[in-house]
Amino acid sequence: MGDTDEKFIVYDREGLAELDVVIDQHGKMPDIVVHHAAKGWLLLIEAVTSHGPVNPKRHHDLRQLFASSTVPLVFVTAFLTRKATARFLGEISWETEVGALTLLST
Repeated sequence: MGDTDEKFIVYDREGLAELDVVIDQHGKMPDIVVHHAAKGWLLLIEAVTSHGPVNPKRHHDLRQLFASSTVPLVFVTAFLTRKATARFLGEISWETEVGALTLLST
């Protein structure tokens, strides 16, 4: 998990290594990376607060950054409000999930 000031607030290097993911320290990380062990997915979550959603370019960049992953990648764009969702809806890449940041904002 990271933010604008600190890219790696919480960083489980060993956990990612178990999924064959090695992070380039200079790569533009998503805001949150979650391993959903029960589903076998790696969730790459962009929180739209100051930057935009997972658009086609970002989707491609994240796919490249996590290309070594041995588990499927799930791309997620999360919004604080419906208004923000509507504002960016036309920019969101295909094969991207959309959700609310309600869990993150508390």
